[in-house]
Amino acid sequence: MPLQIADALAHDIIEERYAPGARLNENQIAAQWGVSRSPLREALRILEKRGLVVITPQRGARVTALSIEEVEQLFEIRAVLVGLAAKGAAIRVEDNAAQRLDVLLLQLEESLHDAERYERASATTTIEIAVMGRSPPLTEMIVSFAHRIGRYARLGLATQDRRTTSIAHWRSLVEAIQAGDGERAETIHRRLALENRDEAVKVLRRRMNKPEITPDCQWNRP
Repeated sequence: MPLQIADALAHDIIEERYAPGARLNENQIAAQWGVSRSPLREALRILEKRGLVVITPQRGARVTALSIEEVEQLFEIRAVLVGLAAKGAAIRVEDNAAQRLDVLLLQLEESLHDAERYERASATTTIEIAVMGRSPPLTEMIVSFAHRIGRYARLGLATQDRRTTSIAHWRSLVEAIQAGDGERAETIHRRLALENRDEAVKVLRRRMNKPEITPDCQWNRP
């Protein structure tokens, strides 16, 4: 039950049903789930480990604030981790995996006009590619990382234009994996992740009324 509650609250935090900095009302949430405070507090500790809430003694849990520094760090890490997974998936690609990629790509295309659905489809595709790479330690890191980066990924995919650009990269990535081109797959995903980072940073800067900064490094189209 604590994990189920944590996953549901994580989804609400990612979708900003609980705003950054908002206090989580333990009594209200416990009543909604029909549980005592004990399993709820265990759920909150899970969320704290995921970096989604901070728990202060005598004051309870609050949703962590969004941070430009954090989004930059998280996406740079994701670019490396999932880039390696994409490379591994291409090297070890099998017929059934190639067919599965076509299904995942179709799900992305069908959700293009819905930001929430598209972000979920993107997260699912990322984890599936990690599994295809057949490196359990790498997959475990990517899965555990997904919750923390989820709300930033959502910001980076908020507009139709961004999702249209994103799906073009996903198509190229799927083609590279199916062709067994590991180097190209790694490069494409790195570009995909860093463009998402740049858009999320722009959104955060607008929220904070900070001037936008042009990235020092421009990535060439693969």
